[in-house]
Amino acid sequence: MDETDRTIVRRLQQDARLSNRQLARELGVADSTCLARVAALQDRGVITGFHAAVDLGGIGRSVQAHVSIKIRPQALPTASAFCDAVSDLPDVIAVYMVTGEADLLAHVAVPTTDELREFVLQLARRPEIADIRSSIIYLSRRAEVIEPVDGP
Repeated sequence: MDETDRTIVRRLQQDARLSNRQLARELGVADSTCLARVAALQDRGVITGFHAAVDLGGIGRSVQAHVSIKIRPQALPTASAFCDAVSDLPDVIAVYMVTGEADLLAHVAVPTTDELREFVLQLARRPEIADIRSSIIYLSRRAEVIEPVDGP
């Protein structure tokens, strides 16, 4: 990635609604060049999508939690499929397969703590689960821009 690619990635992370014309002007390149550069970044999988940031409280999901899930040893061969099943649940924002005490970490957002309890109890009934624990998130911050690093 050269400096132009880095600028494209940075600016689109800051504002995914930025028009190609505006981005080209900021870069000092032709509109067609800018469009081709963005398309190349998408083709290479550097840019994977364009998203709207949403205030979870504003859409009725003011309670966020991390749910740590330990999978039974006999279910470990199907851990990836189980991870997919958890990520498809409507309250789940993201799922991570991790090292340490838990095997999966799910980030969930629900309307109330009662709904969180119900989510955890429903998930705990799954035969793959050996242990499940939740931690309510009081405050979260997310980086606005993640800078690319040099390397392979």
